[in-house]
Amino acid sequence: MKPTVHDIAIHAGVSLATVDRVLNNRPGVRQETRAKVDAAVAALGFVRDMAAANLAKSRVYPLTFILPSNDNSFMRGLAAAVGDAVTRAAVERLAIRIIEVPAFDPPALVAALREAGRDRPAGVALVAVDAPEVRAAVDELTGEGIPVVTVVSDLPGSTRQHYAGIDNIAAGRTAASLMGRFLGQEAGSVAVLAGSLMVRDHRERFEGFRAVMAAEFGHLHLLPVLEGRDDPATAEQVLRAALAAHPDIAGIYSLGAGNRGLMRLLKEVRRDRRPAVIAHELTETTRAALTDGLIDAVLNQDAGHEVRSAIRVLKATADGQSVVEAQERIRLDIFLRDNLP
Repeated sequence: MKPTVHDIAIHAGVSLATVDRVLNNRPGVRQETRAKVDAAVAALGFVRDMAAANLAKSRVYPLTFILPSNDNSFMRGLAAAVGDAVTRAAVERLAIRIIEVPAFDPPALVAALREAGRDRPAGVALVAVDAPEVRAAVDELTGEGIPVVTVVSDLPGSTRQHYAGIDNIAAGRTAASLMGRFLGQEAGSVAVLAGSLMVRDHRERFEGFRAVMAAEFGHLHLLPVLEGRDDPATAEQVLRAALAAHPDIAGIYSLGAGNRGLMRLLKEVRRDRRPAVIAHELTETTRAALTDGLIDAVLNQDAGHEVRSAIRVLKATADGQSVVEAQERIRLDIFLRDNLP
């Protein structure tokens, strides 16, 4: 038989109420008494069934998601995945709040983190901007006992509990390997379109891409990064200028969003002169572009998996439980026109 709280109370020589206070980390227990209960737990091999305990107490987990509000198809999909979680909230004992902030805006993100902290949620998930003030705000939350998970874009060096997203350096390296093979041995230039190098996922994708291009495809010239702010009009504008200034552009790596602008521009280019194009995230726009031959490959991450992973990790952290690392690993998918789901 599995040991129970009654067994712990007998073994430690304390009351059931004292065992309950220790197991739930509540005050009012002397340190030596707490040590006796902890020793009894270890000696008996007691493993608490948190799901049953929380169900019995009708516990609800209040969680806050902080998401960018820009016109980005992938981020809209991420927000939709959080919305799906809201519809399941009653079954999963969640109370989810969504705070939207302007994209690439560290002060707005810091203000949202502090606003979230005032509600004392069981956890906070955010799409991070890699800035010192954001890192400090995350550290403030975790210092107050509020676990934090980064989603899509990470914040290394902070005290966040977990990152729910792909390996972006590997994604950039994968894009470079594909680009080099698509272009062959003919010399030419390659343009890189980012949203902003302020966010770590974009910066890491570029770092991975640049490393492989330099090591394996030295005959291709990598142009300075263009920043389109994930805005279709801005992306179209900066790429149009780049194509005019560099007629030898043979490839474009779009590592962020704003791809509607890229597609408008590519439709103007003669089919036999179109550059090879690799983009991120399988959206309605990139799916249509793959089908039409405007894009050669799309690297994709599952927004729904990332949201579900963030929720699992925050609930487990609130309960003092570990997570299954393999379950939380976010896969990078590669889609060509021939294997579209």
